[in-house]
Amino acid sequence: MKKICVVTGTRAEYGLLYWVMKAIQNEPDLELQILATGMHLSPEYGLTVNQIEQDGFQVNKKVEMLLSSNTKVGMAKSTSLAISGMADAFSDLHPDLVLVLGDRFEIFAAASTCMLLNLPLAHCHGGESTFGLIDEPIRHSITKMSHLHFVSTDKYKKRVAQMGESPDKIFNVGALGIESINKMSFMTRLELENSLEFKFGEKNLLVTFHPVTLEGNPTTQIGEVLTALEKFKDVHIIFTLPNADAGSHEITDAIKAFATKHKERAKCFTSLGQRRYLSVMKQVDAVLGNSSSGIVEAPALKKPTIDIGIRQAGRICADSVLKCQPLSGEIAKTISVALSPDFQEKCKKIINPYGTGNSAEKIIKILKSINLDHLLVKEFNDVEFSL
Repeated sequence: MKKICVVTGTRAEYGLLYWVMKAIQNEPDLELQILATGMHLSPEYGLTVNQIEQDGFQVNKKVEMLLSSNTKVGMAKSTSLAISGMADAFSDLHPDLVLVLGDRFEIFAAASTCMLLNLPLAHCHGGESTFGLIDEPIRHSITKMSHLHFVSTDKYKKRVAQMGESPDKIFNVGALGIESINKMSFMTRLELENSLEFKFGEKNLLVTFHPVTLEGNPTTQIGEVLTALEKFKDVHIIFTLPNADAGSHEITDAIKAFATKHKERAKCFTSLGQRRYLSVMKQVDAVLGNSSSGIVEAPALKKPTIDIGIRQAGRICADSVLKCQPLSGEIAKTISVALSPDFQEKCKKIINPYGTGNSAEKIIKILKSINLDHLLVKEFNDVEFSL
């Protein structure tokens, strides 16, 4: 059997990988290994490794790496701790291939470790672009360290090839989040209200705002967001708190203060879990913030997205995504457009550019058939273009 080690460090990334992990687990020719790290092991971020185990998975290795300093220096030091821990973990597990998703610093650590240990690496969601984050160079670096590429659109497939990767190792499998939506058993509004201890209003927003590591001050930006939300007195708001990036503590503190001030119509959660998160998304009238879920999953549920700032700039977007600057006036105007009956109706007819699902089935078929013996040595694939 081929031993496939999946590395996961955050709640959101695990939610995207869930069906791939289930498919590996259920495939007789493959053996699933799981390495949990990052936010999964932090009580501050919900200790979400427990959710992985409750979902019926065995976590083979846990690599502690997060420092609580909330600074760029802390992120750099956390990355070094991750590389050290993953070197030991991979040496013990002896995987035939490591599978990762995305562009966070703990995944960069996993990819770097695989490169140094001569382990074949498969990467999901490469070729994408997010101008306002260190995720951008991290994602492309992981692409160059990877041997198989599972991308979400044909445009991203071309971009990975443009970076010199062999076209026969690049596969458009669609966005993994679409499969979750297709297979999801959604909670009803009443079930959500009981589970969250929160009452939906006539109009509702789901808000997720992360630090933008290459633009502006996180305190200033979240202040603009909350100032805009103050103007919508009758709108009920569910916040999910940010990832473990530099500046996240300031955003978390501001959101908690807002939720305390407006406890009759606002509540924040460290982690909703995938089922509750997508169920909330299905119930609300719009998604607001700068999360990739507003770009990929929200359009699949026919929900408007108010995408703030440059964190997701560069991604392919459906017509349901409204862009605005991180300024309270612009945010408020965009919220009004998103909540308008005309735009709500328009969103029911949009086409999501990120595929229709079945990503896990496509990935498993490739993992089963690929010959791992010849993956490590790569030739640079030149793409002809004129300067």
